[in-house]
Parts: sequence; structure tokens; C-alpha cells
Amino acid sequence: MGSLEGLAIGYVGLGNMGLPGARHLHQAQANLKVWNRSEGPLAQAMSLGMSAADSLQELAQHASGGVLCLNLSNTQAVQEVVFGPEGLSRYASPETLYIDFGTSSVLSTREFARKKQWLDAPVSGGQVGAESASLSIMAGGSLENFQRALPVLQTVGKRVTHVGPSGAGQVTKLANQLIVAQTIDAVAQAIRLAELAGVDPAIVREALLGGFAESRILQLHGDRMIRRDFQPGGRSELQLKDVRLICELASAVGLESQTLDHCRSQWEKFVGELGHGDLDHSGLFKLYE
Repeated sequence: MGSLEGLAIGYVGLGNMGLPGARHLHQAQANLKVWNRSEGPLAQAMSLGMSAADSLQELAQHASGGVLCLNLSNTQAVQEVVFGPEGLSRYASPETLYIDFGTSSVLSTREFARKKQWLDAPVSGGQVGAESASLSIMAGGSLENFQRALPVLQTVGKRVTHVGPSGAGQVTKLANQLIVAQTIDAVAQAIRLAELAGVDPAIVREALLGGFAESRILQLHGDRMIRRDFQPGGRSELQLKDVRLICELASAVGLESQTLDHCRSQWEKFVGELGHGDLDHSGLFKLYE
């Protein structure tokens, strides 16, 4: 990990993904302040030696002209934190660079980038990747903003790709989430099929890991399904949020897909009807029990 010594950074959002990211920036000696809506994660960050801002105004003024990192749960939260009446943009200078590590609407992201120096930089790799600074980062924005953000991105991630102009990072992440959402469903069906047929699903999974069906989802989530361990790493309510964003984008660009429609109905049922939004997204398996 390189040094970010002297670089003024403000970090908003200290959840399962945000807190490890902020910790890596702190360890790289950035001039870092953090802020979070709830006090628990903020206290945890302070226990790790990070400095907390009392308000978004203080955070924005600290990082003005530098970098403001966002790791928030949805597009509405980004809108409020940055562009709300007391949002970051009211207090930060025009040259401040915003890096959005969350998964946000493509259409909204393009609008944000017309107003501010903006880089959409959603990530893949889950909490494990966040903790180990091995995330894959898909960045959308101008080449100038990408180069400016690169030292920060390389501190929190391992594979960093500039995929195109503003919004391209979010498009890439939604493509990723489309594969993830449908693969979780497929793995859940496969594990349950083996169980119902009287074959040990753990042995089936081991056999499949050597062939074309091998994937990180089969490796990690297949194991969780067999053990019925659905403590949240990636919460199902966030997976549903991403599937809704995929459908928004698909509608905007004219993609029609029955499998995508079915995928959304499964996640809507699991989260909305059955109330399992706080379970890990591997918990979709419960639909087949």
C-alpha cells in the first residue's frame, strides 16, 4: 500500500464496505476525516484512530479542494448527502473531487457528474475484499478525474479499471450484479435439487468446483447455503436495490429479458413479501426450502 500523506480526504458512510475502506486510507497516512449518520460505526472508526467530523459542513470544509469519498446505500442517500440543503456541495469548493464507491442509478450518476467533479467507482468483492483491500473497482468519469483518484482507488482496491465516461462504472457494476443476482438463484436451485434428490450437496458442490460451473458464488455462497449460514455480509435488501437499478437501466436502453423479470420477482418476494432483507443475499436459498 502506497502513501497518501497530506491528501485531504473526507469519507461518508462507514458500513461493512465503508469502514474498511476508510481504515485503509487512514493507514496510508491520508489527512482523513470521517462522517456517518449513526454513531456506532463512527465510534468504531475513532477507536481505530480516525478523526470524526461533527457535521457534513465540517467534513466538506476539511476536504475542500481534495477528495470526498461516498460509500452510501442508495442513490437517494447520495443525493441528500451531496446536494441536500446542508449537503457537502454547499460547503466544498468546485474543484473538490467526489468518488462514489456505492452502486447508484446510472441516470442520476450522469446528472451528478454534470454538476460536480465526479467519479463513479463502484466495487465488487464484498466485505472480504473490502477488508483485504483487494476489491475490483470499475471507474467511470473523465480521464483527468480518474488519474486524480487513482492513488485513492489503488489504496482500497486491487483491480482498478477505467471503463469509460461518467456512468460507465455504474453500468459495469450493474452488469456484475445482474450476473451475481441470477447466479445466486441458480446455485440455490442446484444445491436444493441435490438435497431433494438424496445426494450430499457438499460433495456435489466440491465436484462442481472443478468444472464450468465453478464460480465465487458457488465457492462461497454455495457453502453458506449448505450450512444455512445467512448472517449478512451483502444484505439482500441491497441486492434487491441493485436488481431494481438493473431493471431501470434495461428499460432505458431497451433490453427485454424474461430471466431478468423472473430474477426481480424472486428478490422482491424474498425481501418484500417474506421480509428477509437483513439476511445475506445467499439466503435466497430459503425460497427453495
